[in-house]
Amino acid sequence: MIKVDESFEEVHGMIRSRWIPEILDSIKAGNHSYGEIHESIDFISATELNRKLGLLVEKGALNKREEANRSRYELLDLGEDLHHIFHHLVELKEKYF
Repeated sequence: MIKVDESFEEVHGMIRSRWIPEILDSIKAGNHSYGEIHESIDFISATELNRKLGLLVEKGALNKREEANRSRYELLDLGEDLHHIFHHLVELKEKYF
């Protein structure tokens, strides 16, 4: 039986958050700087991208490091796992809907 607790709610919140799949997919595709990520996602505002990147770093899905006065983002294990879940959800959508 699935135990719905605070940790489950955190993961569920990230899964249902707008823009998280696009951000993770962008980074997985090789876009690691803020500018590259922003340019690769249509219609996301700079404010929302900053907010979501901060959340993903805070939760341990992304690593942020400064490199030559630029921020670089990389997927950590949680980010890789979330990316996998999102791709599985797309597969389910295509198969059943």
